[in-house]
Amino acid sequence: MNLAQLSLGLFLLMAFGTLRQEPSIAIKASIILDGKGRILQNATIVVQGSKIMRVGGVVPAGATIYDLRGLTVTPGWIDTHAHLAYHFTNGRLADKDEPVEQAILAAAENAVATLEAGFTTVQSPGSLEDKYLRDVIARGILPGPRILTSFEPITDNKLTPDEIRKVVKERKEQGADFIKIFASKSIREGGGQTMSNAQLDAACGEAKAIGLRTIVHAHSAASAKAATLAGCTSIEHGAYLNDDVFDLMAKHGTYYDPNIGLVLQNYLANKPSYIGIGNYNEEGFAFMEKGVQIVMATFKKALKHPDLKIIYGTDAVAGAHGRNYEEYIVRVRDGGQDPMAALISVTSLSAKSLNLADRLGSIVPGMEADIVAFDGNPLEDVTAARRAIFVMKSGLVIENLAHNAKRFKTNG
Repeated sequence: MNLAQLSLGLFLLMAFGTLRQEPSIAIKASIILDGKGRILQNATIVVQGSKIMRVGGVVPAGATIYDLRGLTVTPGWIDTHAHLAYHFTNGRLADKDEPVEQAILAAAENAVATLEAGFTTVQSPGSLEDKYLRDVIARGILPGPRILTSFEPITDNKLTPDEIRKVVKERKEQGADFIKIFASKSIREGGGQTMSNAQLDAACGEAKAIGLRTIVHAHSAASAKAATLAGCTSIEHGAYLNDDVFDLMAKHGTYYDPNIGLVLQNYLANKPSYIGIGNYNEEGFAFMEKGVQIVMATFKKALKHPDLKIIYGTDAVAGAHGRNYEEYIVRVRDGGQDPMAALISVTSLSAKSLNLADRLGSIVPGMEADIVAFDGNPLEDVTAARRAIFVMKSGLVIENLAHNAKRFKTNG
């Protein structure tokens, strides 16, 4: 054996020894909701590095122990639609002229609030600032949820199908995780279809061809139908969807992200901070007041379609970050959704919609150790969703209020 071979052998032996000596974490729990519909009693979750190694069995020798008995443990929650860059400055919605440094710091503050609330993954559609925030959080420089972003959405309905395909390719080259498309007007403007069927075919077809998902802002039945037939991944909002469209979406496996419990309520609660900006006018706010009941009725209609894949998104904007759990409360308490179905929606089903079901959304061996513990059981008391007091992301403890300790570390 020559010197180079001996050096390599010693290096590998040392590296193997380091891996073997990496300390385990053992989480003792009396109730575990695994994210896939199972309730586990009196079990231990063993974490090694960033992964869940096993569920059950004895505590490994030398493990760091977190005793979460008396709490309810779930996978990290997922918000498939939140705008982390949106914030207030001096009591008003920040505009595009704000210094970029100030905007990024505000977005980082929103990210911390969201993570502390128990949301370990967020899909943000979309803002250019998201790229910087996504990347620094993934590198462990700042705390925050795992971020997927579309960057700027496609909104220009004057683009030809070929021009839309070009934009989709550009987003891919820029590093976007998915494509966001506006197929209808805002609910404040009635929600009518704005993109043609051919434009939607081009956007979603091109995205699928190059391996990207597509989520579509679509309030009207016509726009949601066109997006579904175009093969788009998810319909967002959908205030005016009907049974025929829900049947079509279920048949095509299209996800539905209704956003009924936070976004409109947040706008109305923070009216002075929005009024007079763009279409945030008196007419728009009057429409949103009616919209609270409109979207609730549509959600209840959606629940009657058992094969429809209803995922969890809030459309959190300025004023709403860190309160993403309100969507869960409203869906169960007011909308009548089964609490276990809502829990699956905010964990494993949303992970599946992001093409991350092999990494996120459930407490099973091999998954990322994204683990949250609540003071109370959200299946029995929906307000427990507001009380995340232990948050772990990829094996690192972000928040541990149960032990009166808090430290901020994160990785991708």
